[in-house]
Amino acid sequence: MTTAHNAPKLPSKQLAILAVARFAEPLAMTSVYPYLPEMIASFGVEKKDIAKWAGLTSAVFSLAQSITAVPWGRASDRFGRKPVIMTGLLCTMVCFLIWGCSTSLTMAIIVRAVQGASNGNVGIIRTMVAEMVPQRELQPKAFSIMPLVWSIGSIFGPAFGGFFANPATQFPDVFGNSTFLKKFPFALPNIMGSLIFLLSLTVGTLFLKETLERKRHVRDYGLVLGERLMAPFTKQNHHHHHHHHRRYSFQDDEMTAPLLAANNDHHARQSHDHEAKTDVPSSPSMKAVFTRQTVINLVSYTFLALHSVAYDQVLSVFLNYPRQHHDASNTHLPFLFSGGFGLNSGRIGTIFTLYGIICGLIQFILFPTLCSYFGVLNCFRGCAVTFPIVYVLTPCTTLIEDETLRFAALLAVLIVKAFAVIVGFPCTTILLTNSASSLSILGTLNGFATMFSALGRAAGPAMTGAAFTWGVKRGAIAVPWWILAAIASVGAIQAWQIEEQDGPSRAADSDSDSDSEMENGDEDTAPTARDDLPLLGSTKSSSRGLVDYGSMTRQSSDRR
Repeated sequence: MTTAHNAPKLPSKQLAILAVARFAEPLAMTSVYPYLPEMIASFGVEKKDIAKWAGLTSAVFSLAQSITAVPWGRASDRFGRKPVIMTGLLCTMVCFLIWGCSTSLTMAIIVRAVQGASNGNVGIIRTMVAEMVPQRELQPKAFSIMPLVWSIGSIFGPAFGGFFANPATQFPDVFGNSTFLKKFPFALPNIMGSLIFLLSLTVGTLFLKETLERKRHVRDYGLVLGERLMAPFTKQNHHHHHHHHRRYSFQDDEMTAPLLAANNDHHARQSHDHEAKTDVPSSPSMKAVFTRQTVINLVSYTFLALHSVAYDQVLSVFLNYPRQHHDASNTHLPFLFSGGFGLNSGRIGTIFTLYGIICGLIQFILFPTLCSYFGVLNCFRGCAVTFPIVYVLTPCTTLIEDETLRFAALLAVLIVKAFAVIVGFPCTTILLTNSASSLSILGTLNGFATMFSALGRAAGPAMTGAAFTWGVKRGAIAVPWWILAAIASVGAIQAWQIEEQDGPSRAADSDSDSDSEMENGDEDTAPTARDDLPLLGSTKSSSRGLVDYGSMTRQSSDRR
């Protein structure tokens, strides 16, 4: 019987550090939404064509990301998760700064393409969470953390973008004399966002631990520096001070490493370190990656990414589009009506910020409880049938002439949309992860997931942007939402073909470290694990399925 002492626990410290590393990217992504229509207009694009070019600008990012997603995933399988994530953050930060200084539509599109191609972090971070938390009973809570971080980033991002875009005009007393900000009116939110990137890079480099088993025993000088910096502030008991926290030297690892590992097998540890540095894993076969259930989950995930991201993209253009008084001459329900909300970037930013707050509350309060009560698959199916309804109702809010009621109706629709997105994405992530046959293919599988979903995110905004332009010219502004509703309906069909799987097989070593040991940085006692061993104690056959991965969590002592 599993006791409270050896029950599985979330590796909370490492998940928190990974969340800090993740935070900068949603901030960079969502900060663009409030001012993107104005930015496109500043390049000389006509009002009726802004939606089309805004969609294409977003599409090139996702298209480039889809092309490089699998190579980034394979790179993380070979070189480790952490270095690939840090590289992605650095590249995104540089491109983010350059994007803010774009002076032409061509430059903006090129920068966005490079930014997308240089970052494959979405799938790799998801892989790290899966490796940290293999227990099914903990997955809803663990997989909800990164979407929660996205929600928090979505709160700050639009605030940056809407409040600080074009500062020389919005705040002439403060920035009116700045030649730089007059020349580059959209640079300030990107400069401020880059400070968050620097924080993410610093925290990740110093404290994030590698989860790829083959690389966990390789000396990480970032972690060494982090331990040295934190040593004066960390209280350690006498035992740990003498046995587990010897300081390592940058100059000579062998001279300053502990003479004996915790298991008194120093030679075995040296042999393992040598193998970890020299062994190059073979790439998983496509047959192992693409099983029937992984394919269904990939298709479902792609549809979700396509219509949900396209919605957010075209929503900002819809909110920016001028109001229209509806009468018999320009409105013929249910198909022919036009007009937006006529909002500037500041008010759009406020709406997206409120939207992000709602997402965060739903994520934090409701998601784990709903998944525990109804199950992951049922929650995902419920979200799948909600999206088409939301998409049909969204453009209808512009028909309400009273301003207060119009914004109230929009808020109600956004709350439902937030609920479906916040519950839907982590659910499909859990289902996709558990459809994998082995942990050894997770990096590659999530690379393909990033690639296919990025294709969806590229096609969605480009398609809805063009549809918005086409619809506006013909007095039918709802056309892009009707298209999204049709796509979401097709995607909902996939949800009923998904079967819940037991999860990927993973290594189980009886001498695994505890979670507390992992978080205290005791990497010298980590056991060797193999990714091709079968899953022990499946949660479908036993409640004791607490198999660890790389000593992230302690397995139950009575599973044998």
